Amino acid sequence: MESTRQQLRLMQLASSNLPVGGYSWSQGLEWAVEAGWVNTADAFARWQRQQMEMSFFHVDLPLFARLYRACEQDDEAAARRWTAMLLACRETKELRDEERNRGAAFTRLLADWCPDAAPEWRALFRQSQLCGMAWLGVRWQLPLRALALVLGYSWIESAVMAGVKLVPFGQQAAQQLIITLSNHYADCVDRGLDCPDDDIGSATPLSAIASARHETQYSRLFRS
Repeated sequence: MESTRQQLRLMQLASSNLPVGGYSWSQGLEWAVEAGWVNTADAFARWQRQQMEMSFFHVDLPLFARLYRACEQDDEAAARRWTAMLLACRETKELRDEERNRGAAFTRLLADWCPDAAPEWRALFRQSQLCGMAWLGVRWQLPLRALALVLGYSWIESAVMAGVKLVPFGQQAAQQLIITLSNHYADCVDRGLDCPDDDIGSATPLSAIASARHETQYSRLFRS
């Protein structure tokens, strides 16, 4: 019964209905389309795979693993340090705003699910959804790797749905892209979780430029 309940909670966290605003952000994709860098489903796949390889596996996953362990040990100081590093790795105002907005939305959920969370932890959750998810995963006894798969799938699905609107491509192509990107993610998730401290940091200058240019883009559907 407990295993079944945990699996259902994982599915809830993976759901696109989770109100953290993922549908509002394109993470620079909107400008990349405007600039002509991404204009087909194949170009989108290359763009997104680069984000996965050079950012998600070197920032989001390794820092999520460290936040999870900090929460396991109830080490609020370590969680604060890794959250600060995560925000420092978000290279533009829009990307930092996205991180904080997702965190604030997730904190509102946690207020209902776990009202006894200590105030100092809630302050960290408002800075980053990753910290809130790590803490909740420990509280619900959800394994780190399973949570990492949830995190990755949610990121992939949100990106592909943004691509449907922006590139654009159809729903059939979208489903194939989710499979392709998910397969690559599954092959490499352990590498991201095991990334050493010295390798943490993104190397996606085009994405950072796209995000910065998006801040003043004339017409926008997305907030980043």
